[in-house]
Amino acid sequence: MRQLHFLMAGGGTAGHVVPAIAVARELHARGHAVTFLGTRGGLEARLVPEAGFLIEWVQIGGLNRVGLLRKLRTLLQLPLAIGSAWRLMRRLRIAAVFSMGGFVAGPAVAAAILGRVPVAVMEPNATPGFTNRVAARWVKRALLSFEETARWFPPGRSEVTGRPVKAEFFAIEPRRAAADEPFTVLITGASAGSRTLNRAARECWPLLAASGAHVHLIMQTGAAEFSAMERAWAEYSKPAALTGEVAAFIRDMPAAFARADVIVCRAGGTVAELAAAGRASILVPFPFAADDHQARNAEAMARAGAGVMVHDAGMTGERLFAELAGLMKDPRRVQAMGAAAKRLARPGATRRAAEILEEIARKNTEEGLTRPSQSRNNTR
Repeated sequence: MRQLHFLMAGGGTAGHVVPAIAVARELHARGHAVTFLGTRGGLEARLVPEAGFLIEWVQIGGLNRVGLLRKLRTLLQLPLAIGSAWRLMRRLRIAAVFSMGGFVAGPAVAAAILGRVPVAVMEPNATPGFTNRVAARWVKRALLSFEETARWFPPGRSEVTGRPVKAEFFAIEPRRAAADEPFTVLITGASAGSRTLNRAARECWPLLAASGAHVHLIMQTGAAEFSAMERAWAEYSKPAALTGEVAAFIRDMPAAFARADVIVCRAGGTVAELAAAGRASILVPFPFAADDHQARNAEAMARAGAGVMVHDAGMTGERLFAELAGLMKDPRRVQAMGAAAKRLARPGATRRAAEILEEIARKNTEEGLTRPSQSRNNTR
């Protein structure tokens, strides 16, 4: 196949950016060109250049679950952002758009629909996000993680592929710590961090210390609370059996997963990484997620025996300690949870996403070539 140029749309958080980078790498390996569209204030501004891809900028804000002033500002920005995306696609001769959803994807998806550029959307949650719901009837293909999500899209256009996950997560071996190694717990509130998880972790420290358990904590706090958490950890008088490390953002998350026995996290896109890595988890759904989709993700993991679900309001230091203490006492349960998570994994999602993008781009090109010929034939 000749080289094509694809536009990756979606940003703001690692959940939007990281899967798109995974698909971009696969497309690049197949000999295609890839450009990202994002905002300077989103995480894509750092992660995309680090991954070696070009990024173009758009100025846009959110429309869903925002205040009136923010919504009005976004509505004023939207026509200019769509126009900018449309000109970019014409200049680069974009063959297809890959959307991970989110407000950053909105202008690119709208411009693609208006310009008859095919769009494939990735929807990793049980209930689609705002952008994907609005664009659902016009997308060429929808790549899903849950069968039930198909009802939001036209019949025949959806496929359960799973969420693109870095290959490094699938390569993680089952965790079998030696007897003298600590029970390692990764606590992460995703790239932006979580006040709930940070507070619970901090409240849990003295309880872990008092228990005498040999524990190592790996904490990703997010930038907002990093300084306070780092300072509190440094000042805390810890016994030798309790060790830990605090980071605002963990660059090599697969390596952190590989070290962990249990992962305490939200239940967004991370659930796909948990499955790929085969790791036991304590899932705390973000209570303000659109349509409560994180709760549905966590419920699915819990039903499969892959994780424990704790509601945000109930996640305290005492509750976190109780859950961790129970798992530390039952290593077979931890292994069983990891194995159950692994059974939910969908390897090949990245490859399939790239294949679908090639398919819709090729079909659109073929249709574009045949339309003029058919028109000329009709005039004879």
